[in-house]
Amino acid sequence: MIWMDYTVESAGSNFTVKGDWPGEVMGVCKDGTPKENWLYKPGDVFVVNENGWLVKTNELAVLMAKYEQGKYTNGSSDSD
Repeated sequence: MIWMDYTVESAGSNFTVKGDWPGEVMGVCKDGTPKENWLYKPGDVFVVNENGWLVKTNELAVLMAKYEQGKYTNGSSDSD
C-alpha cells in the first residue's frame, strides 16, 4: 500500500504523521467511523531497520530491555 499526501510534523526527536483530518492515519474516517486500513494505532511500537523501514513489533519488553542495556553500554546510567 502506498500512502500519499500526508504531512510529517516533528518536534525535537518526536514526529507525527498528519492527514487531511484528525485520526485519518490512525483508522478514523472523516465522519468518525472506523476505516478498514490505518498507518498506525495508539500503542503500536516500531523499530527502524538498517534500510530505514519502520518495522512493527509486539516485543515491547525486549525493546525496552535493549534500550536500557544501551544506556549502560553508552556510559549513561541515569534514568530518564
